Amino acid sequence: MIFIILLTSLSGQQFYLNADYIEKVEELPDTTITLYNGKKYIVSEDAKTVIERIIEYKKKILNIPPLFKDGDD
Repeated sequence: MIFIILLTSLSGQQFYLNADYIEKVEELPDTTITLYNGKKYIVSEDAKTVIERIIEYKKKILNIPPLFKDGDD
């Protein structure tokens, strides 16, 4: 199981990033991801998408079950 998130650079190159190293995500206006070591990545995804991928990553790591099962209201 892969516990890293897939992102796309502005040049269109896809790469995987370990979400545990992310310190902040900003839209400046391009989405800029800053890691704890100060390294920055500019990606084509918007900040909301990056955050959603981080949340999905964390759910896999922590093995959090969904709040509702399919078919539940």
